[in-house]
Amino acid sequence: MDVEIIELGPDRLPEVVDLCRRALDLPEDAAEAPSIVATLADRAAADRPVLRLGAVRGDALVGVLVGSLSARDPRLGHVDLLAVTPEERRQGIGGGLLAEAEARLAGLGAAELLLAGNPPQYAWPGIDVRYTPAVCAALRLGYRQDRTAWNMTADLSDGSPALRSTEAAEQRLAGRGVTVRRAEPADLPALAGFARATFGGAWDGELTGSVGRPDAGAHLAERDGEILGFAAYGSSRPSWFGPMGTAPAAEGSGIGGVLLRRCLRDQAAAGVEAAQIGWVGPVPFYSGAAGARIERVFFLFRKELNGQK
Repeated sequence: MDVEIIELGPDRLPEVVDLCRRALDLPEDAAEAPSIVATLADRAAADRPVLRLGAVRGDALVGVLVGSLSARDPRLGHVDLLAVTPEERRQGIGGGLLAEAEARLAGLGAAELLLAGNPPQYAWPGIDVRYTPAVCAALRLGYRQDRTAWNMTADLSDGSPALRSTEAAEQRLAGRGVTVRRAEPADLPALAGFARATFGGAWDGELTGSVGRPDAGAHLAERDGEILGFAAYGSSRPSWFGPMGTAPAAEGSGIGGVLLRRCLRDQAAAGVEAAQIGWVGPVPFYSGAAGARIERVFFLFRKELNGQK
């Protein structure tokens, strides 16, 4: 392999965006390359150690890897992005980048490396199965498939059930003392606290990436100042919806469907033609509330580093 693997500084991120536009085979990924790179290689560094590696031949960038440590468990390393230009594939560049990432993340204390999203900043749950050469490479390089995840797609074209009116439902909720509105930056502490206390995980961080940011936003439901639910979009990518959650005591009230469709209308107004509901749990809910369908399927992989467990 006649390339050199180097660390990439922030000044080279525009080159990474250009490479990803050419190297991400799925059009929906290539189109959002600027947001993906900004999220994984820049914004994420505020919360966790981030590794930016480039494979260069002379001055030309031919491959890139962005990795990180989990903010919640530093024993877990993640590969967040791996891309090689089409004309340079099958020459060991991806494997070389991955081997370098394994060594460097192990040096930072990682005991395992996951080819999986690292919430709250992630661009995919894992490897989309349509990136089949990447799946084959992961297996060849000693990674084992750990889990499967999937996204649902909500069509946002005119007449879609995802965009049907919520006015009547909001009036019914108002009759029960429930207010539904757009979340503002001043709401963020209460929203993050509600998400942490009710659901755990990294949803508070995803809300931080949604509320008050361009191409992103959130809506909430409350009664007498008490938050009953929220829905957000655009935390990592403009076309992606989530997370959303409803307080257990308010489940079945219709709050979730209202919050979901308010967010999807925002995304449609911003020019998004199809929203990705990422890392989906309740498939029947999204199918019924927005006519969403399962579309993207991801394999998640992991590998022990240095023989550790």
